[in-house]
Amino acid sequence: MAGPSAPEHAQALASPRGGGRRRGYRRASGLPGTIGVTFLGAVLPGAGFLWTRRVVMGLVVLLATLGLAAWAGWYVARDVDAIAEFAFDPAQLQVAGILLGTALLLWLAVVVSTYLLARPQHRTRRQTVLGAGFVVVLSLAMATPLAVGMRYVWVQADLVETVFEDNRSATAPKQATKEDPWAGKDRVNVLLLGGDGNVRRDGVRTDSVILASIDTETGRTVLFSLPRNMMNAQFPVGSPLRALYPDGFAGYGDEAGWMLNAVYGQVPALHPGVLGESDNEGADAVKHAVGGTLDLDVDYYVLVNLLGFQQLVDAMGGVTVNINQPVPIGGNTDLGTPPEGYLEPGPEQRLNGFEALWFTRGRYGSSDYERMERQRCMIDAIIEEARPLTLLRRYEGLAATGKEIVRTDIPSSLMPAFVDLALRVKQASVRSVVFLPSERFSSADPDFEWMRSVVRQAISPPEPADPSPPSSPSAGVTPSAPSEPPPVLGGQPSPEVGEAAEIDDACVYRPDEAVAFGD
Repeated sequence: MAGPSAPEHAQALASPRGGGRRRGYRRASGLPGTIGVTFLGAVLPGAGFLWTRRVVMGLVVLLATLGLAAWAGWYVARDVDAIAEFAFDPAQLQVAGILLGTALLLWLAVVVSTYLLARPQHRTRRQTVLGAGFVVVLSLAMATPLAVGMRYVWVQADLVETVFEDNRSATAPKQATKEDPWAGKDRVNVLLLGGDGNVRRDGVRTDSVILASIDTETGRTVLFSLPRNMMNAQFPVGSPLRALYPDGFAGYGDEAGWMLNAVYGQVPALHPGVLGESDNEGADAVKHAVGGTLDLDVDYYVLVNLLGFQQLVDAMGGVTVNINQPVPIGGNTDLGTPPEGYLEPGPEQRLNGFEALWFTRGRYGSSDYERMERQRCMIDAIIEEARPLTLLRRYEGLAATGKEIVRTDIPSSLMPAFVDLALRVKQASVRSVVFLPSERFSSADPDFEWMRSVVRQAISPPEPADPSPPSSPSAGVTPSAPSEPPPVLGGQPSPEVGEAAEIDDACVYRPDEAVAFGD
């Protein structure tokens, strides 16, 4: 029996509308249908193959996509801590980067294949050009999130390796583990240092010294600020530095070498290896100096290069602070060099990196104590600015800046616990203790026993008692003599020395006290 003629065979293969059929496969009848099927295959990989009746290939791709999406949702929902652990494990991050890159290539292959299988067999040149252009635009638009995610993963891996790896410490807790990150303690004490040089080179002077004592359960935090020019810093009992400096730290040269901000550079130079193996002997020495002075165990440190702080704030998009008194930009009081300008007073002033740097560092015509007060306000402003969407949107710039200006001895294995703790700190109260000049405190001759009593009171306030007469002094705090006005910071009365005041109290805008420059 004779078979069909060639024209009849061609007609049998052709669809009634010219789309073309072979072995039961299906093609779109025109450009709109092709675009619709291709878009479907891009949004739900495998669905386009099923429409073209490539059933096996479509089911494999679709089930693999749905399975991967279900696993990712389960992973995120079951254990948020696991995500933080993943974010600080360079090996896992690098594997994730490779997998994301592979997934991107496979997705692009699926999109292109769906288009090629769905397009009409007979099409005009215009339809071909428009269809190919649509595939390119669609691929670029939908591949961008995967490409950004892949880049963020590699950026994070680089940040972790730079900041959290190779950070041996002679003073960090040895008992801390991922299972028990606080080594059984109810508080973790982190020393926040602001230096004036590259954090990975010698010659840093720690002009900002703040100890954050954090309740690991509630996130409630007390900030203790020590003057950079405090003399005779004490070392803990049992520290090798205590044996070398039983009466407190005294460096070489003039008295400038005996101040707290000289410990970082001088101890490693004078006594290398005195505290044991460490990748930052200066930070270990300052931890002992602050811990011995305040009678607290200092667990970890974070050192920020203040000169790079400008880039950090710019990467965040700026910060917002209240300014009650003009803050000098530049200038040198000792040399009589006037400032280049001032940050003018006003509520909710939005500062860029340059302005934020001088808000924290400006000293012309003011004291170290005023600067310390502004530094604590800046910490508060940064905590407020650290919103998840802001950090995500500016993450790449923040990470690039952070790895250049931050150094710490917090191990990457404990960072998930610190991330969780940071969220509690953001929601809890942050209080501040500042040691100001008075009859009870002098940075040239500190009363260390009194300072320690103030610290104990701030961390564990006494239970509320019956109201006392107005003339009664607060427990653990000796007020100034009646004839002395309270010390003034930034044009406003400061809390008594050692009083733990809410940090917002020192940073709110007081229009009746604000003074514009030149008034």
